[in-house]
Amino acid sequence: MKWRAAAVMAALACLLSGCTPLLLERTYTTVEPHSSRFWESGSADTLRAENYQDVVNDLLILIGQHTESAALRLYGAWEDLEVSDLLERAAAEIQQETPLGAYAVEYITSSLQSQRGYYEATIQIGYRRTAEQIQALVNATSPEAVYSLLEAALDAGKTEMAVRISYWGEDGFARVEQTVAQLREERGLEESPLWQVHYYPAGAQVGLVEFLLDPPEDLPADGAAELLEDAEETPPEDVPPEEDAP
Repeated sequence: MKWRAAAVMAALACLLSGCTPLLLERTYTTVEPHSSRFWESGSADTLRAENYQDVVNDLLILIGQHTESAALRLYGAWEDLEVSDLLERAAAEIQQETPLGAYAVEYITSSLQSQRGYYEATIQIGYRRTAEQIQALVNATSPEAVYSLLEAALDAGKTEMAVRISYWGEDGFARVEQTVAQLREERGLEESPLWQVHYYPAGAQVGLVEFLLDPPEDLPADGAAELLEDAEETPPEDVPPEEDAP
């Protein structure tokens, strides 16, 4: 009884002295190195999905790891044609509408098998970028950060850089062009070959910009068109003139 009375008195004293938060507040942190949401339980190399967006997310996971082949299990009440169409639409969205897919992927194919309770698709992905290029991607919040990133790339002697940009405003293209022109002028590179800048996906809402700082000395497409027009306007040589009719 004495112990309980002492405990009650201690609690009352704590309440009166303002130490209530120490008793009521509890903070904790957790570290989760690998999210299991998209991975099949017990199968480290198999992804799972329950809807269209899950499939898109799964494909992006594979591309981020430069995975060439993987299995994907799709759960739910689906028909064969529905699943095939879903996979085709997801692959098209990845390549045409996502920055990473438009930048890195050459093709995505899939073969489908119906299992008890799910469909299993074997995914094949072809790439036009290497695993090293994907791992070297840098992130920026907006086009304003491109200047410092390009400066660092030039100082490091890099010949290319790809930047994922979180926010792309209406003046994104103009800002990137101004940054490139400013840096080339500051570095005295006006007479050197123009840098090549590519935007992914190709459209108004860009999410990734690629800079080729040492482009190949190939003839650009517009130059080839000009040469073709000149050739069409210039008469061919070594052709004898037509004789006048008697």
